[in-house]
Amino acid sequence: MAHTVFIDGEAGTTGLQIRDRLAKRPDLEILSIDPARRKDTDARAELLNAADAVVLCLPDDASREAVSMITSNRVKVVDASTAFRTAPDWSYGFPEMSKGQRAAIKASDRVSNPGCYPTGFIGLVRPLVAAGLVPADFPLTVNAISGYSGGGKGLIAEFEAAAAPVGTSDAFRAYGFTLAHKHLPEMQIHTGISHPPVFAPSVGRYAQGMLVEVPLQLWALPGKPSPADLHVALEAAYAGEAFVEVTSDAECAELQKARAGAASYVQALDPEALNGTNRMRLFVFGSADGSQARLVALLDNLGKGASGAAVQNLNLMLGLPEGEGL
Repeated sequence: MAHTVFIDGEAGTTGLQIRDRLAKRPDLEILSIDPARRKDTDARAELLNAADAVVLCLPDDASREAVSMITSNRVKVVDASTAFRTAPDWSYGFPEMSKGQRAAIKASDRVSNPGCYPTGFIGLVRPLVAAGLVPADFPLTVNAISGYSGGGKGLIAEFEAAAAPVGTSDAFRAYGFTLAHKHLPEMQIHTGISHPPVFAPSVGRYAQGMLVEVPLQLWALPGKPSPADLHVALEAAYAGEAFVEVTSDAECAELQKARAGAASYVQALDPEALNGTNRMRLFVFGSADGSQARLVALLDNLGKGASGAAVQNLNLMLGLPEGEGL
């Protein structure tokens, strides 16, 4: 018998992509609300409690409200908002984050999907903190660029509109200048660092895909690790993983030698290179003298950073093959 799934907020960017990933699967049956009753509380409550699993693709407050409407103790929930990402009674939906995380997700009825930027940051930093290469209290910076789809319907409309006043001609837009981005708490808690990093997010004139970068002054770290040490720690953390890949030393070295504009360079570090997938690739670039490093995560902000991760978590929670539909 197929498991039933209700996507609350299926008309949004993430909801639509999750629905597309699930629609053709014979092991799942998608329950949909009558569009005319989308704002009918009773109709929503009925589906929220009728499904085997619910995926919430809603703003934070609406997600909290939806969870409060679930009275059945058999319904499993994957929430794509930021509402529960640091809640102690929710499992954090990054299966590759640690050796025990996949089991925690499988055993949980409440899983919070990670943010796209935190997926890259945590993927790069947590193994290094766990290995003792980066102290928990070391000051960290993360620079990142995402496609405009990460900003939801409003930003999509702005970048895709033909002209002002609705549209924009911006090629690149930095933001987050209050240094209080909503992703910072999960970045800190799920890496085990003592202080939030300085986070410099930006958006580019392309729809989806992202690069997340953590620069490190290796000479300032207590053990003065080499770039190779960082690479070894990341490889050990993700050995055998299907969706997180640590790029080889040889490929990173080749990229460092390639001149800007060469096909290999553009293809490998194009933020759109993994679009439509649930994959994330991690890179370690070191200076010639080994005193500095640039750690880079490449992923699709709507894939491993949103809809792909949600499907992966849903599979685990329902006891289905983890990679099904991905």
